[in-house]
Amino acid sequence: MESNNQAHEKKWKYEMKEEFRERMKKMMKSEGDFLAFEEIVHREPRNFIRCNTLKISPSELVERLSRKWDVEQPFEKFPEIILVKSELAPGELGNALEHLLGYYYIQEVSSMMSVIALDPKPKERVLDLFASPGSKTTQIAARLENTGAIVANDLKISRIKILVSNLERCGVTNAIVTRKDAIALCARLSKSGFKKFDKILLDVPCSGEGTLRSSPSTFLNWNLKIVRKLSRQQKKFLAFALRCLRPGGTLVYSTCTHSPEENEEIVSFALENFPLRAESFSLPLHCRAPLSEWNDARFHPDVEKAACRIYPHDNDSEGFFVAKFRLAKEV
Repeated sequence: MESNNQAHEKKWKYEMKEEFRERMKKMMKSEGDFLAFEEIVHREPRNFIRCNTLKISPSELVERLSRKWDVEQPFEKFPEIILVKSELAPGELGNALEHLLGYYYIQEVSSMMSVIALDPKPKERVLDLFASPGSKTTQIAARLENTGAIVANDLKISRIKILVSNLERCGVTNAIVTRKDAIALCARLSKSGFKKFDKILLDVPCSGEGTLRSSPSTFLNWNLKIVRKLSRQQKKFLAFALRCLRPGGTLVYSTCTHSPEENEEIVSFALENFPLRAESFSLPLHCRAPLSEWNDARFHPDVEKAACRIYPHDNDSEGFFVAKFRLAKEV
C-alpha cells in the first residue's frame, strides 16, 4: 500500500495538455517565464485567510491566531489579509474555533482582489451576480460595514445553501439572497423600475485555468471548446448586468482563468459596445499588463487601462484576472 505522502505527491503531477501548454507559452514573456509558471502550478497554494471585520479587528484576530500558528499580515494597507505560515493538518483551518465563529474566511489571496478593485463604500447598493460560496459577498459586506444592501445571487439550491450558511456565520445582515438565472434576474430587475446598483461584481463562471494549484483536476478537464462557450456566455452576462448599473456606477469583471477569450476579449467587447470608461486601479499583488492582441484579434486600446493579469509565479498565489469599468450613461 502506498503511503499518504506518495498519494499526495501524485495529486500534483498532472501534465498540461499540449494545446494548453502552447497557449500559456504564448502568453508569457520568455521560456524562463513559462518554466516558472509550470513549476509553481504543481505546488500546493499557501494558506491565506481574510479577517471578517464585521466580528473582529485584524489585530485582535492575529493576536488570537498567533497563540497556535505562525501568521503574517503581508500587506500593510490591507491588514485583513492574513497568511498562515505554519504547516497545517488537513481541515485544521476550517475546524478552528475562530473560523466556526466567523472571525475569518478561508480565501485565496488572488480571489480577494476583485472586491479590492470594486472598492465598495458604506451605504452603497451592490449586486454580486454569482455569489456562492460567499467569499466575495462577505468581503463586500465587511467593506460596507453591514450598511447599504447587497443582492447576492446564484442559481443552484445547493450553492445557495452554502452561501446562506457563510453569510450567517460571518454575521452579514445587509444581504438579500436570490436564486435566479443571472440573465433572467438582470432582465427582470431592469424592467421593474428599481433603483439601480452603485456597484456590480461580475465574478463569472470560467474555465478555471488559474486554479491549477488548488484544483489539479483542471489539468485534465481543460478544453478549448469550453473556453469558447464560456466566452460567449460571459459577454451575455456583462451585457445584461450593465442594465442594472446606475450611470456613474462601477462594474468589476473578474475570472480565475488566464484565457484571453474569457478575459481581454470580454473587456474589449465591453468597451466597444457599451458606454463604458476604463477605470485604472491598484492592487497589493503584482499585476501584469493585459494582452493587446491574441491570435488574429487586436483588442481595444483601453483594455490596458482597465485590466490586470495576476500570474501564480509572480505572487506565489493562484492565477486571476480583474477589470474595472465606469458606466458613462444608462444602458
